[in-house]
This record gives sequence, C-alpha cells and structure tokens, in this order.
Amino acid sequence: MKKYRMFVMILGIFLCAALSGCGDDKQGKSDLKDGYYTAQMKDYSHGWKEFVTICVMDNKIVSVEYNARNAAGFIKSWDSAYMRNMNSQVGNYPNRYTRKYAAQLLEKQSADDIDMLAGASSSGSNFEKLSAAVLDHAKTGDTNIAEVVAESEKE
Repeated sequence: MKKYRMFVMILGIFLCAALSGCGDDKQGKSDLKDGYYTAQMKDYSHGWKEFVTICVMDNKIVSVEYNARNAAGFIKSWDSAYMRNMNSQVGNYPNRYTRKYAAQLLEKQSADDIDMLAGASSSGSNFEKLSAAVLDHAKTGDTNIAEVVAESEKE
C-alpha cells in the first residue's frame, strides 16, 4: 500500500509539472481577452460597409466572420447577382474571398502576412486593417465596435 501511495504521489507531481509546462508560451504573444469583438469600416464603399467579428476563447481566436453589409443590412456574400457579375469580371466573388481571408486570420492568429487574393486585393487590404483593429480591441478587452478609416479617406 505504501508503494501505491508513493507511486500516486510521484505520478501527481509529474503530471502537475508536465501540465504546467504545456500551457501557452506567452513570451512575445499578446494576451487576448475572451469575448466577441467587431471592427468595421467607418464609411460605405460602393454601397457596402465591411466588418470583421471574432470570438476569442482562452487567448485564441476561435471564429472569424468577415463580410460587408449595405445600408439596409443585407450581407454582400448573399447577393447572388453581385456574385455572378463579379465572378465573370474578376474570377472571384465575396462569398469566396471573405471565407478565405477569415480562414487565414483563424489559422495564423495574426493580422500579419495575409495573402491577398486576385480580384479581391482592395477587400484584402481592408481586411488587414479591420483585423488589426479588432485584435487591438481583443488585447484590451474593449467590446466597442472599432471603426477603421480607409486609406483613400485619410488626409
């Protein structure tokens, strides 16, 4: 029985040491506060206002939504006529590129080095800015909507 207790105690010490060493390495990594965070463009562009919303749990982005809405609240990637027109002209469309950009943020956990997609480079540039803004809010826990000004509107 003493051997069993000794074994359990050693095993417990080993597990505590091992588990404490398996946590996130936070050196050089910013802490993100749990919650939902949104950033949106300040103004509409061509009738659409782009936005990014993330959900953070345990210092990690677990979901990303990137899209745009018009003044009536209609979502750009749901607009079939827009999709057909854009796809025939540039070979890309909102439902494709919004998912690709969102997947990159989720995978990289960073707004840095987002790969631009052909036919959606303007949206890609906005996505980078929106992602940086939403991550800044997630670092501080600020759940207010961050507003981002497009480069073309800065003076």
